[in-house]
Amino acid sequence: MPRTDIAFPFRIDPGSGAAAQATYAAHVEQMIWQVLMTAPGERVCLPEFGCGLRRLLFAPNSDALQATARLIILQNLNRWLGDQIAVQTVTVSSGPGGDYSTLDVLIEYTLLETQSPQLTQIQVT
Repeated sequence: MPRTDIAFPFRIDPGSGAAAQATYAAHVEQMIWQVLMTAPGERVCLPEFGCGLRRLLFAPNSDALQATARLIILQNLNRWLGDQIAVQTVTVSSGPGGDYSTLDVLIEYTLLETQSPQLTQIQVT
């Protein structure tokens, strides 16, 4: 039987009355979103957790910003999810059509438990 985990955000499944479930791959992708979108200091009991990508939107979008974002993402994913995934590549670029008010993040990784390749794309606006 395939592994399932509690879905994020936490919610009750109306059919069963139990916590909603997600597949293992979906659960890991949800954890990646949590790491990337949580600002350091936002979690009181774990103040170092998170990348805080949204705060980078206020910096001038340039090659330097994209390289910085890539490094922050790699460090945080390896630190917080290193026992779940092996990050292959992280690509950070400006939004579609050169839209500098958004960052597109593409993460290629391998789920360690199943050794299956995965791809997550996030647009930070």
